[in-house]
Amino acid sequence: MHKNGTFLDELDFAILDCLQEDGRMSFTVIAEKLKVSVGTVRTRMNKMAEDGIIHFIGRVDPDKVGFHCYAHIAVYVRPATQREQIAQQIVKEPEVSFLALTSGEYDLEVNVMCRNNDHLVEFVNRISAIKGVYQTKTTLYFKVYKYAQPALGLLKK
Repeated sequence: MHKNGTFLDELDFAILDCLQEDGRMSFTVIAEKLKVSVGTVRTRMNKMAEDGIIHFIGRVDPDKVGFHCYAHIAVYVRPATQREQIAQQIVKEPEVSFLALTSGEYDLEVNVMCRNNDHLVEFVNRISAIKGVYQTKTTLYFKVYKYAQPALGLLKK
């Protein structure tokens, strides 16, 4: 599969599957599972990291570290020509976990993680004060059942 000029083969996807299963899985364990050399795994992972296909981060459980308020914020922009400029401002906010330009009723979709409701109100007020933000609609997530990336096997269908 080509992505931004990079070719990923079955072995690359198998390595990524292993890491989705356990992000701390060692090169040695991956190599044993896939019946290839440790050097092959190391080379492939280094190349995918250089190409920006994979990023090594420590994902924490937000609730367990103190983020108890999750929300979806629909942002309406007027005039619409300011969408990109406003998105570039919002993306810098540390509470933002997801930001996308949308094609529906609103212009930008923002997902945030905040310490509590007061923190969320402060965040929404900050976003609402950006010139060109016409309106926001906030929906609280009462309970998050899944917080993950999609399984790579979906790409093979």
